[in-house]
Amino acid sequence: MQVNKARKQLMAMYRALFRVYGPQHWWPGVTPFEVMVGAVLTQNTAWVNVEKAITNLKRERLLSPARLRAVAPRRLARLIRPSGCFNIKAHRLAHLMTFLADRYGGSLARMLRDDPGKLRKNLLLVNGIGPETADAIILYAAGKPVFVVDAYTKRIFSRHGLVSAGARYDDVQQLFTGSLPGDAGLFNEYHALLVMVGKMHCKKSAPLCSGCPLEPFLI
Repeated sequence: MQVNKARKQLMAMYRALFRVYGPQHWWPGVTPFEVMVGAVLTQNTAWVNVEKAITNLKRERLLSPARLRAVAPRRLARLIRPSGCFNIKAHRLAHLMTFLADRYGGSLARMLRDDPGKLRKNLLLVNGIGPETADAIILYAAGKPVFVVDAYTKRIFSRHGLVSAGARYDDVQQLFTGSLPGDAGLFNEYHALLVMVGKMHCKKSAPLCSGCPLEPFLI
């Protein structure tokens, strides 16, 4: 699809979603560090479960790089149990805290100021951090313009014929970054709106197309 045509359609779909759902105020994290931790915990689970895990960490006053790095793995796993796969995620958080300490001296501010391309490359070297998690950290914690692609994004845009059903993460991301202005606020809101319409209408099975804000765009 030509860039101008893609931009026109993507923005028309964005406006249709925004008219119905309004601003999503996403990511629902109080601090950049909370956002980063949430990006790991939200892997393969619903956000409501992540909120429970983060509440546990806050209650124990562990939501800081130094304290999270120092906590015993078993205790951390127990606290984040609501998020599912808690032993695996505890190890992933530990790897991320070690990365933060070793490469950025434990300074989250320094990490988030890094060049987004360099930061992404470094994050992808961390055990358990894939493209979606890395991009969520860069967009939502660092406020840098990178588009986060998740299962909702692939499902919605493959059903609308903008990407193939088996499109790779980078190919789907390029549809947005290559067609839309590099605006972190736009990417933030667009991704959040896609999550909303995915939950409400574009379900994995038995999609509810009738009444969907994107129904007029079906081919």
